[in-house]
Amino acid sequence: MAQVFDRSSNALARASLVLTGLIVIVLGVTLDQLQRSPWVTRQGQRADQPVPFSHKHHVQGLGLQCQYCHTTVEVSSYAGIPPTKTCINCHSQIWTNAALLQPVRDSWATGQSIQWIKIHDLPDFVYFNHEIHVNKGIGCASCHGRVDEMPLMYMQNSLQMEWCLNCHRNPAANLRPTGQIYNMAWQGPSTDKPVWCAPTGKGGATAQSVDCTTKDPAGGNPELAMLQTAVKSTAVSDVDPGAGLAMPEQYRKFTSQMDLGSYLTAQYHIRPPNELTSCETCHR
Repeated sequence: MAQVFDRSSNALARASLVLTGLIVIVLGVTLDQLQRSPWVTRQGQRADQPVPFSHKHHVQGLGLQCQYCHTTVEVSSYAGIPPTKTCINCHSQIWTNAALLQPVRDSWATGQSIQWIKIHDLPDFVYFNHEIHVNKGIGCASCHGRVDEMPLMYMQNSLQMEWCLNCHRNPAANLRPTGQIYNMAWQGPSTDKPVWCAPTGKGGATAQSVDCTTKDPAGGNPELAMLQTAVKSTAVSDVDPGAGLAMPEQYRKFTSQMDLGSYLTAQYHIRPPNELTSCETCHR
């Protein structure tokens, strides 16, 4: 073959193989980053809704709770989009002639639903249940972000499989007391802002089995705090009722999110990571 190819062709062939390998690697990295980019995930994109509804105004400004509009979030897999009647409850009295609300008035007059554009839209093959997440201590802001600071709603997190799995592998990082589910500003316990939790002994929903508070249950009473520590493993009936101090709940103090999350994982009966990350959890 020396008559056909010059001796330098060997070096050219080797260089072309290396160049091809580099192109494949660069293309793979580019596609990997592309599928995680907002161009694909639609993170941060604000849809052109028929009515420019402001969560910031309604949640932070007026103090509306999430459940007022999303009525089925605690009892169904679907959080629910509020019907026009929910809007008319207020807007039949205020802003009755606002041009921005004309689609709401038209919907109420004709009976045709407002065609909202869904922001957090999972693929059809993914099964997501709002009820189980809310009742197991996952706050709204953990997935949807600080909606109380969004004049126009957008998707803060990617909602891709790797994002979901990161939480399923370590749910303790995101668990919170159920009384704080709708608190958008919840940041978890810290040394300056501890949280106290105690089992309630109640049956029913697992999330009701724990009582948590951000105020010291001992109320600054050192004797009460010492008594609480001393009777952690003592039955209530074993305490002398004439001691002069009320029997406190067996509260535990938490100053870090991971410690609180580990405690709530056990109290809420969260399944272990190997079960939470199994395929059938999300794909039905």
